Amino acid sequence: MASAESARGGEPAPPPESGQRSWAPLVAVCAGYFIVILDVTIINVAVPVIGRELSASLTGIQWITNGYTMVLAGLLLTGGALGDRLGNRRVFCSGVAVFTVASAACAIAPSTPFLVAARLLEGLGAALIVPGSLALLQQAYPAPAARSRAFGLWGSMAGIAASTGPLLGGLVVTTVGWRWVFLINLPAGIVCLALTLRHVTRSPRRADRPLDWPAQCAIVAAVALLTAALNEAGRRGWTDPAVLAAAGLSALSAATLVVRERLARHPVLPPSLLRSRAMSGGALIGALFNFGFYGMVFTASLYFQRQRGFSALGTGAALFPAVAMTMFASVLSGRLARRTGHRPLVVSGMLLAALGLAGWAAGPGSPYPLLVAPMMAAGFGTSFALTGATATVMGAAPAGYSGTASALFNTTRQVGSATGVALGGTLLATATDYNAGMRTSMAIGALAYLTAAILAWLCVPTKPEGA
Repeated sequence: MASAESARGGEPAPPPESGQRSWAPLVAVCAGYFIVILDVTIINVAVPVIGRELSASLTGIQWITNGYTMVLAGLLLTGGALGDRLGNRRVFCSGVAVFTVASAACAIAPSTPFLVAARLLEGLGAALIVPGSLALLQQAYPAPAARSRAFGLWGSMAGIAASTGPLLGGLVVTTVGWRWVFLINLPAGIVCLALTLRHVTRSPRRADRPLDWPAQCAIVAAVALLTAALNEAGRRGWTDPAVLAAAGLSALSAATLVVRERLARHPVLPPSLLRSRAMSGGALIGALFNFGFYGMVFTASLYFQRQRGFSALGTGAALFPAVAMTMFASVLSGRLARRTGHRPLVVSGMLLAALGLAGWAAGPGSPYPLLVAPMMAAGFGTSFALTGATATVMGAAPAGYSGTASALFNTTRQVGSATGVALGGTLLATATDYNAGMRTSMAIGALAYLTAAILAWLCVPTKPEGA
């Protein structure tokens, strides 16, 4: 099968042991994924300063923040399909190059429109990087134990980048200026590109698989409009006409996609992919735990700054306990998976995270030291479960669809993050006081984690990898 695909694509398939004993592919892929996720959160503390220096309007500031996220979410599945067709390494490297150049453009931006355009280009590069990252790890580490460890470290990058973004952004802005928020991407991008080209084997291509552009456009419209509606709901309210219109158009685009997929000879998401319990269940689990974790980080950040008077730097430091657990939990999960299988790890991680958010819900006004344990539980539980959910989705992908599977998983996670942030912001804005809003937000997040635990019990395979 692999040789046939290589003949059609013109590139050699990776050898069975490619990269298994080398750290370089893991560093390359994780570096690319890290800067993509970091750019989502690091901008938050820099935006007020950027707005003042570039004389940006409120609308301009919103586009600087949300434009990147919208393009990333909308084009993930397109990036995955391109990776399967053209080769995941080629598309991944193209994404890193685009992202690095766009970051340099952001750093030299003389005006708000220029910066917004550069941020949109960054989102395009990110959408090419993320789907290929998992596909390249699956290619580079074929042995189940090595793959679990690689997926574990990949998963830890999301939590670390998301939670250190405010701390790093506050430090950079207060010392060397906001332009360095983007300049720090340049060395990481260059190293990532060099390591990938040197140490990651070229990926097989499926040149026989055409891209269904009408379906791709429907996906972009559905995800981008949904992300826009969720982002604006936190500011405008859920009943605002613009929010309702965006949500309605998103639903219409999704319906158009369903009709198109039924008629297409080469659907973007093959029915066999979506009928797989492991694939669809794993993708939904990803959406639920991103909903809980990113909702917690966002609402806690606002709570610490507006209710307790913490600075941006102090808020990043206050959230650090959640970050500190992510790397440890992901590595531990990857090591345990071969002996236990992924189901008990995902279930226990989701239950622990639910317990952490329930602790927040029980006492949001507690002294800070009493909130450290709930934050650590949520951070540990989320990362502990992420490795298993990732391996479940990627393991269920048919041959030649690793990029599409990765894109589906990351798209649902992105939608979960946007939903958690939007709902958390709305609850804080509409509650009688911040403590009441925090209590409701954390309780809903805990419920999402419990739902993910039930889904994991039903959908995640029981058999340990390699057994």
